[in-house]
Amino acid sequence: MPLALWQRLPWRNRSYPPLSHHMARLPKPWPAKNFSLKDLDGKTYTLSDYRGKVILVNFWATWCPPCRREMPSLERLHQKLKGEAFVILAADQQEDYDTVFAFTGQLDPQPTFAILLDSKAAASRAWKVQGLPSSFLVDKRGRVVYRVIGGREFDHPEIEQLIRDLIKE
Repeated sequence: MPLALWQRLPWRNRSYPPLSHHMARLPKPWPAKNFSLKDLDGKTYTLSDYRGKVILVNFWATWCPPCRREMPSLERLHQKLKGEAFVILAADQQEDYDTVFAFTGQLDPQPTFAILLDSKAAASRAWKVQGLPSSFLVDKRGRVVYRVIGGREFDHPEIEQLIRDLIKE
């Protein structure tokens, strides 16, 4: 959906409740499925290249309201943790380059973390994504230790501390 049309939708300007900041640790971590996806500049990102870092893998789409709402908080988190053993890989689902590029150009702040294109949803199928947005925290050993479905305020102090604790492990 073109951004201009989305901005005119009647429900867009409603006052929504705040996004959650709760993330519960998985009782049993599982190995993160590797993937290789290109970003908007054509650079390939392979999950396994980030072993030794904490990775926030976020599956999203431009048409998804909670995905759109959480994007600025992802950028703020990225800025807060810049220079630490942490990376964000945000994989857009089944949309084309132009749609994703136009959307990210409208964001304030604009994302400087990796925006990836999962145009055939292969990575999301491998990760068994059940709804958008879905986010996963991968520890430095390559294990998924947190999984959430639904929008989050990622720069909330509780999530930031949780990630800092994983960095220290």
